Amino acid sequence: MLIDKLASGVLKVLTPLGPRYIRPTFKQRVALLWIFRNFDLLPLQVLSARQRRLIDELAVEQQFVSIAQNSGIEDAPILGTIEKRPPVEVENPAEKRPNARAAAAPAGGVHQRL
Repeated sequence: MLIDKLASGVLKVLTPLGPRYIRPTFKQRVALLWIFRNFDLLPLQVLSARQRRLIDELAVEQQFVSIAQNSGIEDAPILGTIEKRPPVEVENPAEKRPNARAAAAPAGGVHQRL
């Protein structure tokens, strides 16, 4: 299985348009096997800057190929899957409402013990 991945493995990239496949070089396949040594699916956000750079280079250098194009990729072993989703913005609830204790504290910094 590992030999098959080294010989002809492809990288699966999940995009908003659907899954795309990239056929990396041998050296890139070795690097991808190391990245996916513990997980089959990784979001792009958890990769290091160097690993993200490799994925970006693959996306620029190679043409994405879908399985529907009968390019022989449907039989190729998958090295790993990258999720390329737009970043999710999270609201910080602490910024929305002030701390209840701070709002109720008396002026002058004097605090009353209960």
